[in-house]
Amino acid sequence: MTSSQQTPEPEGHGDGPGGGHDGHAHGHSHGPAAPVSRHLRKVIAAVVIPFATAVVVGLVVLWPGGTPAHERTGVGFDRQTEQGRVVSVEKVDCKDVNAAQVPPTGDTSTPEGREAVESQRGECGKATIEVTTGANAGRRFVEIVQPDAPRQLEEGQGVVVAYAPDAPRDLQYSVIDVNRKVPLTVLAAIFAIAVVLVGRMRGVMALIALAASFVVLTFFILPAILEGSNPLVVAVVGASAIMLIALYLCHGLSARTSVAVLGTLISLLLIGLLGSLFIDWASLSGNTDDNTGLIHGLYPEIDLSGLLLAGIIIGSLGVLDDVTVTQTSAVWELHQADPRMGPRALYRAAIRIGRDHIASVVNTLVLAYAGAALPLLLLFSIAQSSVGTVANSELVAEEIVRTLVGSIGLVASVPVTTVLAALVVSADREGSSEARPAGRGGRRRRAK
Repeated sequence: MTSSQQTPEPEGHGDGPGGGHDGHAHGHSHGPAAPVSRHLRKVIAAVVIPFATAVVVGLVVLWPGGTPAHERTGVGFDRQTEQGRVVSVEKVDCKDVNAAQVPPTGDTSTPEGREAVESQRGECGKATIEVTTGANAGRRFVEIVQPDAPRQLEEGQGVVVAYAPDAPRDLQYSVIDVNRKVPLTVLAAIFAIAVVLVGRMRGVMALIALAASFVVLTFFILPAILEGSNPLVVAVVGASAIMLIALYLCHGLSARTSVAVLGTLISLLLIGLLGSLFIDWASLSGNTDDNTGLIHGLYPEIDLSGLLLAGIIIGSLGVLDDVTVTQTSAVWELHQADPRMGPRALYRAAIRIGRDHIASVVNTLVLAYAGAALPLLLLFSIAQSSVGTVANSELVAEEIVRTLVGSIGLVASVPVTTVLAALVVSADREGSSEARPAGRGGRRRRAK
């Protein structure tokens, strides 16, 4: 072993804690990479710092004062709710409680008529519900549950009740859902424990980044859109903030992470441009269901097509982060394995990894959207609609644009990020000798 191979690694070169550790020990965990030269760090900082500053300025300028107040309509999610508990459930004849009104003519040729007749013949559940929160805590009311209802109530079960203060006293409360807080909390705890056990400190940082993402979404993006700010601008600023927090928290303040940030940013800009073009060209209004209709009724100044584009950008961000970080890690690891590789050789080797990633990620994205829209697709299948008719409907066309625009951005992120990473590590190798001892040191440790 030559003396140069035993040269200690340079310290304090700002590529994250543990810079210079053996790259192959980390693989896809995206661990710290070898440090880069001071000059290269300055170049990267000259690009990233102005971008981060612009994001902070955007957050300050667009930061909302809170969700705008409005008078509740009592429709859908826009209802006042309280918590309740099922005290008892008694089985009674549906006829005795008038669970369904049979058509006066006895006509059962329609689905409504047949359902009403069937409901009269079965046993209904007469549930006594006690309100447990709010000003009327302790008050009880009766809820009739038909035998064919998709949600049956059980004694002791927690429920969510809607409260209509302007309705007659006997009709002020009704059960609208069950309380799922306990199972959801347990599942979230299992998820957090699994992430920390496997990811250790990186898992902890990932959970912190996840919490920060929800803070940005809840306290900035949603209220800012409701206040009337441009949804596209809000989404770009909010997504950029989430990207910076998540990437630097999870992967460290390093040149490699900064390259992933730049690759993600370029891909997000491409998604925004394509999304804006095709949403306008396809005449997508964004008002396609009861929820968006309710939003438009409450806040008519909100641009729903802009809201659709904002959703595309935010929805693509999570997968983009994974792709760009993986590609930068691949280039860094290849460079550490063979510091003599030039930018072209690094690009060709890393893009082969990227092609495998593209195939799996695009398929994942398409199936995720298809799974979310499965009930809708089932309705089209029942109606025996042609593929052209289904695709042309705004509900499905919206998902097609969302999926394809996001997928194009994902595909583009691979070569863009790979080129950036290859140029950065090659420039570092050619412009400074600081990175070479780390590369040889890495081989020396692997030999052990």
